[in-house]
Amino acid sequence: MGQHIEIEFKNLLTFGEFERMKKYFHLAEADFVSQQNHYFDTPDFDLKNQQAALRIRQRNGIYELTLKQPAEIGLLETNLGLDAAQADEILNGNGTVLPDSEITRVLQSININPSRLRLFGTLKTSRAEFEYKSGLLVLDHSSYLNQEDFEVEYEVTKKDEGQAIFLNLLNTLQIPARQTENKIRRFFRAKFGR
Repeated sequence: MGQHIEIEFKNLLTFGEFERMKKYFHLAEADFVSQQNHYFDTPDFDLKNQQAALRIRQRNGIYELTLKQPAEIGLLETNLGLDAAQADEILNGNGTVLPDSEITRVLQSININPSRLRLFGTLKTSRAEFEYKSGLLVLDHSSYLNQEDFEVEYEVTKKDEGQAIFLNLLNTLQIPARQTENKIRRFFRAKFGR
């Protein structure tokens, strides 16, 4: 359980650019790990309307509930580890019942009733991540709602330095910088057209 600021840069890739990046970093299929992101919001999209997001990430039998909110720089992440029984109750129970935690207190502080939250769906990602210069470079192949996309993310602690490194990497590999929405926004756009 904890909070931290997440500063990351992201760029959608074509399949060819994704393959070029895999080759550049000598990545094999064995370097990729499968994970699932289960996304939540209220029926009125109260989280989305506040540029916030809530998900359970499931990877290697480990579950983590994460609330992301806008911060002055980057995003404020509040995380809570869940055991398999808690995750199953949230994902498969009648209605979404979150454990009492810092996340439920933050939700209430931004006028979101945790009992109104609903599971909207799941995005599956095959991910490779590794240290690169002063940050963590992440290569993702995601599938959701009968579509797929490819993306590179760079998580850093220093915004300006990280942005320069990220843009230099894209330039080196002749990949154009693209405005890229986060995964939950892409998922909601595909599901609801919004």
